[in-house]
Amino acid sequence: MDAVTSDIRLIAVDMDGTLLDGDGNVPEPLWELLPRLADRGVMFVPASGRQLATLRASFGEAADAMTFIAENGAYVVRAGVEVASDALDPDVVDRAVRHLRSLADEGYDLGVVVCGKRSAYIERTDDAFRSEASIYYAALEVVDDVLAIDDDVLKIAIYDFAVAEDSVGRALDEIARSHRVVVSGRHWVDILNPGVDKGVALRGLQAALGVTPAQTAAFGDYLNDLEMLDAADWSYAMAEAHPEVIARARHRAPSHTEHGVLTTIEGFLADKERF
Repeated sequence: MDAVTSDIRLIAVDMDGTLLDGDGNVPEPLWELLPRLADRGVMFVPASGRQLATLRASFGEAADAMTFIAENGAYVVRAGVEVASDALDPDVVDRAVRHLRSLADEGYDLGVVVCGKRSAYIERTDDAFRSEASIYYAALEVVDDVLAIDDDVLKIAIYDFAVAEDSVGRALDEIARSHRVVVSGRHWVDILNPGVDKGVALRGLQAALGVTPAQTAAFGDYLNDLEMLDAADWSYAMAEAHPEVIARARHRAPSHTEHGVLTTIEGFLADKERF
């Protein structure tokens, strides 16, 4: 480990395929690690496509003092207070949802999640889709019409039962001309405002905290992590990361099933104690 890592002050970590273990849980050793990081002046920031309610539930009592980058960068909250948000225009939500409904009519096997600040909303109600959506959206409401909700919409998420990168991800070209369309997992695609991503959110935190990219580490595994990795000099692709992520990151971390994030952070802390 390079001595420069002794100065790391900010660590941004993706959740699925990165921090979470093979069963999708926060690894137990993290609970002992979080206070050690705080004692050494290092901020630990979960950065995820998941909603804020889901992230808060994952971290329990620790969540009240934590900073979260939620909804792929569209919502940033620190110690329970909103730092930044970027909601979609209602006309864009209307156009996107109607297009996705037409794709479903054409035979695409997909489900739409309209992600608001207060809750996420779905119309499709079968167990197969609801079980997938409930993993990422702890606050989830079934409604007759997602276009009739009263909430600030941060993101539209699409679950594709095929491989999203090769299926619905290729059917959103018109929306992608004006808005950000990102493949955030093997089966998920997100629609966000232009200029919204985890990297923009991380750079905003760096500016607010007076932290440089050289003092920042970031860990990720999928395409929605690319900009976040660009914002950190100490960027890590997980062992099973998407090939583009591996190519973009400066370093590699062991598999999430081997607690690769925690192992690497322990190395940072060892450097801090040594120098």
